[in-house]
Amino acid sequence: MATNEKQDKNINEAALTPKSGQGGTLKWIIVGLLVLLIVGASVVGSAYFLTKATGGEKEKPAAGIPWPSDPLSFIVNLADEGGNRYLKATMVFEVQNPAALHELDMAESRIRDTILDLLSSKSQADLADSSGKQRLREEIITRVNGTTPTGRISRVNLREFVIQ
Repeated sequence: MATNEKQDKNINEAALTPKSGQGGTLKWIIVGLLVLLIVGASVVGSAYFLTKATGGEKEKPAAGIPWPSDPLSFIVNLADEGGNRYLKATMVFEVQNPAALHELDMAESRIRDTILDLLSSKSQADLADSSGKQRLREEIITRVNGTTPTGRISRVNLREFVIQ
């Protein structure tokens, strides 16, 4: 019986120990899969961050439609003490909706009146720097959009802006 026990023990040990070459192959398969997973993740991550950094797949905002075809020109006295300064400004508006062009044409005299009132209320100090011009653009957009029910301008482009 002792021999039978020794044979059983040898058989059990042989079953538990892998044959040469079997464990090594499994190990290399797992390592290969891990390498493929890491390389794939890095490629996908790089592609994602590169398209995000360069702004890929983002659409540029559509350029507006200019209104009017002849730029609006204004010459006004500024609200400085003594009234010695004047402003000459020429501007064109941009609209996003082509249907707004007709409505803006019909309201042109009200738009000019509104802008004249706004420009003549400004002083030279209000308009001297770029932030003052940006505030003026925003005020013009607000006032012009208030004169028409649906015709909306989206941008004011200043072609001439001279303070004398």
